[in-house]
Amino acid sequence: MSFKIDRGLFKYDFIDHHAVLCIPVDADAKDIRKRYLKVARRLHPDSRVTPDPAEKQLATELLSKLVNPAYEKLSQEKNYAEYILVLSHMGKRLVQESASVELSSDIAKQLATAPNVEHIYKTAIAKIAETQYESLQQALQVIGVLSELNLVYLMRSVGKSFAAQPTPTQSHAKQTPPLPTLEPPKQDSAVIQYLRRAQDLMEKNQLAQARVELQDALKLEPNNSRCHSLIGVVYLKQNQTTMAKVHFDRTLQLDPNDQIALAGRRKIEQLTGSKSGAKLKVTSDTKAKQPNKSGGGLFGGLFGGNKK
Repeated sequence: MSFKIDRGLFKYDFIDHHAVLCIPVDADAKDIRKRYLKVARRLHPDSRVTPDPAEKQLATELLSKLVNPAYEKLSQEKNYAEYILVLSHMGKRLVQESASVELSSDIAKQLATAPNVEHIYKTAIAKIAETQYESLQQALQVIGVLSELNLVYLMRSVGKSFAAQPTPTQSHAKQTPPLPTLEPPKQDSAVIQYLRRAQDLMEKNQLAQARVELQDALKLEPNNSRCHSLIGVVYLKQNQTTMAKVHFDRTLQLDPNDQIALAGRRKIEQLTGSKSGAKLKVTSDTKAKQPNKSGGGLFGGLFGGNKK
């Protein structure tokens, strides 16, 4: 399968690797790697849960043909230096050829005339990154929108001033389907973001920061079992077994089958020699169950061999 994108920088025979990864054009090496790992986990066949073979195949091809090459180009110092040099020349070239530059997405048109271009550009990139690869069928369209944002940002960075862009009804440009990332956030999106940030921090063993994220999430949703189970893990890793037990207990009140909390309670019992786990009514059948969504994936080994 070949992937063709004909918008933004791609339109000028330039492969926009930043758009593929959904990172700003001035992203540093640390942010590039962090974003790549997140996208790769989402698309990798071993971590993408879907019953649809076609969708899994599409995810695999997006990873191998777009995402991996983008990271290879941006992560190697020599390649990155050459790429940024070409990108810089591209911005200057586009200013000279600005009469032929045509924008089709509303968000790129807004960026073209926005007073605070840096803030709006970074904010738009961050919002789109939240769900960039959730709908694989729209992935190429989303990358095209991102590349238009990069195009506008490059041109404005070298002094280009845009006139007001025509509305979609006035332009013959190809229409952009609505992107879910640009819609008003759902009611629970703040908590989801807290959880995602906390999980990233836990993977890096930055436990204090992860705990802050989870505490903020619990202020919004005090009965979120996922938040309680993860903050229990954080406390356990920090050797605060009493606080860990409080949150594991609360998790199991909300979801008796939460595998993270069950494993956490067993770990506490091993550490303290306590057999009070009977109060939780953990049956042998429950222990035998395979980890469900709450305890699988990245957190399957949280309780063994942790680094302090």
